[in-house]
Amino acid sequence: MMKNRTRQTSLSFDTDDAQEISEKSPTPPVVAQPVGDPEDLTGKEVWVVDSHSLIFQVFHAIPPMTGPAGQPVAAVYGFARDMVFLLEKKKPDYLICAFDLSGPTFRNELYDQYKANRDEMPQELPSQIESIRRMLDAMNIPVLAKPGFEADDVLAAAARVVEEKGGRCTLVTTDKDCRQLITDNVRLFNVRKDTFYTAESLMEDWGIRPDQVVDFQAMVGDAVDNVPGIPLIGPKIAKDLLNQFGTLEEVLDNVDKISGKKRKENITNGRELALVSKDLVRLRNDVPLEWDWASYLVSPVDGPACEALCDEFGFRTLSKQLQNLTTTGPGSVPAVSVLESDTLDYQAIETIDQLKELAKLLGEQTRISVDTETTHTNPRWADLVGISVCWKPGTARYIPIQTPEGDASLPLEEVVEILRPVLENQEIKKVGQNLKYDQIVFRGAGIDLAGVDFDTMIAHYLLEAGARSHGLDELARRYLQHETVKISELIGTGKKQILMSEVPLEKISYYACEDADIPLRLYEILGGRLDEEGLNDLFDDVEVPLVDVLAEMEFNGIRVDTDRLKGLSDSYGERLAEVEQEIYKIAEQPFNIASPKQLAEILFEKRGLPVIKKTKTGASTDAEVLEQLAKQDPLPKKIVDFRQYAKLKNTYIDALPNMICPKTNLVHTSFNQVVAATGRLSSNEPNLQNIPIRTEEGKEIRSAFKASRDGWVLVCADYSQIELRVLAHYSKDEALREAYQNDQDIHAKVASEVYGIPLEEVTSNERRSAKAINFGIVYGQSAFGLAKSLDIEKDEAFGFIDAYFRKYPGVDDFMENTLKQCFVDGFVKTILGRRRKIEGVRSPQKRDRMARQLLMPERTAVNSVIQGSAADIIKLAMIRVHRALAASDLQSRLLLQIHDELVFEAPPEEVEPLVKLMLPEMTGAVELDVPLVVDVEAGQNWAECEAVDFSG
Repeated sequence: MMKNRTRQTSLSFDTDDAQEISEKSPTPPVVAQPVGDPEDLTGKEVWVVDSHSLIFQVFHAIPPMTGPAGQPVAAVYGFARDMVFLLEKKKPDYLICAFDLSGPTFRNELYDQYKANRDEMPQELPSQIESIRRMLDAMNIPVLAKPGFEADDVLAAAARVVEEKGGRCTLVTTDKDCRQLITDNVRLFNVRKDTFYTAESLMEDWGIRPDQVVDFQAMVGDAVDNVPGIPLIGPKIAKDLLNQFGTLEEVLDNVDKISGKKRKENITNGRELALVSKDLVRLRNDVPLEWDWASYLVSPVDGPACEALCDEFGFRTLSKQLQNLTTTGPGSVPAVSVLESDTLDYQAIETIDQLKELAKLLGEQTRISVDTETTHTNPRWADLVGISVCWKPGTARYIPIQTPEGDASLPLEEVVEILRPVLENQEIKKVGQNLKYDQIVFRGAGIDLAGVDFDTMIAHYLLEAGARSHGLDELARRYLQHETVKISELIGTGKKQILMSEVPLEKISYYACEDADIPLRLYEILGGRLDEEGLNDLFDDVEVPLVDVLAEMEFNGIRVDTDRLKGLSDSYGERLAEVEQEIYKIAEQPFNIASPKQLAEILFEKRGLPVIKKTKTGASTDAEVLEQLAKQDPLPKKIVDFRQYAKLKNTYIDALPNMICPKTNLVHTSFNQVVAATGRLSSNEPNLQNIPIRTEEGKEIRSAFKASRDGWVLVCADYSQIELRVLAHYSKDEALREAYQNDQDIHAKVASEVYGIPLEEVTSNERRSAKAINFGIVYGQSAFGLAKSLDIEKDEAFGFIDAYFRKYPGVDDFMENTLKQCFVDGFVKTILGRRRKIEGVRSPQKRDRMARQLLMPERTAVNSVIQGSAADIIKLAMIRVHRALAASDLQSRLLLQIHDELVFEAPPEEVEPLVKLMLPEMTGAVELDVPLVVDVEAGQNWAECEAVDFSG
């Protein structure tokens, strides 16, 4: 492992994680077929996509996904992914997407009840259809549609024309109506199953020929489209009748030859409806379209346009796949690279004298950019391989410390001694990308990096909180039109990968100098944008000072008790074995519990449980499904238990010992301030924020975390209900503010108000319901969601929601005003001015305020204000506590920030002075309309902390 640009890349989310198609080696770029007349389709493959059918498939198949601005993008992602699949794997000569248009079609004139029972389009889909059209435009995939006709008719017309011109047509659809279009040269394709549907498939499925499909459907009808058909004539009878008589007309004309009195009567009475139904299901292949076959030829995608849209939607992996479909390949840029237009002065320092001259030059600067090359991505594990510095654009130096044999290198001790006066000089401002990493590495080498002033990664995060990447490669491409040297070009990949210290000096020198040069160039660009958007104060007063705090925390680390973990590993192993046997006993057979396919067979086929939802691979067995099924069968609950034990054992109990740094014998989690779009910190390696808080299992894992020094204790300071206090502040709701100002139990208070009972009569279950309301409704939870979480009827849940907003009208007004302002501005702001761009918030006129149903972007908007403001407050508190500790004589240290909690270690005699130092800093971080309250506990480990109170 070694430091590289990957560790500088952070994602607020990775929307490509959802049901990702397998990533195989890139295929050659798709190019147009310029040879020959494009109007001559002889031997050509023409693929036509039933777009709306596919859009609905992916919309329902993929879990909800949001883009950087909070906009729904699941359908956009799924549809674009399928287009990439068709282009890469099926390689059509021509590709067209057929769309429906709004408004009536000729079928509505034939039968006014046609599609009358169709549900309205889901609220989060129309905006995605528009985005899909934009994506198709960027991918150079033409769209066909005709007013008065449906997409199926366009498919029929295309199939006819292609066949007439000697080509073969593949219709990408699962719509059964299109089975009538099958011929020797026209087939259907199911993209979900990657299978073709032909006349042979139809015979196996329905037992009829393609020319009989229209008659078959006319008899059977279609409840979805409200095609009437003939009453009580199902698929089997329709097949038998067509096999006997050949056509619908022959069936209708030979009713007397059909067995069964009731059937004869139904067919006789249903004659007119059957003929109307036939006109409804018959697809029109004479749609008046102007065919432009030259434009339908597959051509390279517009690389920059696709990249811009993927950036907008948050599609990281898909962006790379799309770049493989350009003529210029990955990283195509619209302008000349800023770096390539300069004469670069990148050099390695090969002697101590040269280093001294460099140090003198750097000492004369007011601002320099610094970067490190190391042996590990975790800075506490890493050793220095080299240091790069840049003091003016295009001029940078690399100081090698570890190099291959034969290349120049300098002793670490001398490098540290010579550079320390520069790097520890507070007056020389430091610029860089992810300077926290470098700060920790330098500290490990004996240098306290001072003057951290501008971090390009953090600056971009504030400007584009939801961007798919804040990494240096991305920023260089976006702002400098420059394609950087990739780490893989230096060290290789797989079994042939080498260490950073084994890279020849000439190669690593350019790479490292570039790493220092680019941030200095970005300083002016990003700094100007921060100023334009009014984010300087947030950047200078919160995010940059927080770098010092996080570097301190990560450097300190925390001890884990390996003996305790070993005991837990044995215990969890025994629990898993017991639960496994219980599962086999209930299932009445052994099976692979980790196999979704085998589990689905047991649950849905053998035990006959209902299928709650489906994925592209079959019936879902995810946690949500199992929780629902557990209400009617004991097996799903055991599966949930097994998964929980296995996850905790694998993720923490067995993994934590391997995360202990050999240099310190401590665990050093990494805190990331550029992941969550709300401004919240996240942690990884290990992710301590995912340890369950309220479960016994979570408590067992926390019991392994201890102070790093023998005899010391952990002190935990936890903000009490900070998000609800922020809500009370923003909403100005008198009832909420009064409750907090009087130090009342807010959940009991809400229960009292909602249920209309005295406070002292509130039961634990009523309080639990109120808690669900408090933490759910204010973030736009629907009646359906609340009903699900409380296991109650939807009407009862809606009653709770309605009662809540009537009792707390200020909350209702706050949410409404937030959404109104977001609709106007396109973003929301936190208490310190942090912005988050949100797309998809509806105008007040298009929202039914009383229905209490918010779209995902609207829920995101409200959530971002509350949760983002809470994050601002906690960050301010961390900075204040850090500075107060530094100015004190206390040995106590800040170790962790987990959700709303700060974790310190302290000698027992310092617990009281630490609490008295920290409490005013935390409670006074900002001034709200309600008091900020902090609960403090102390103990020998993280799980056994007990409340302490030195306020008196």
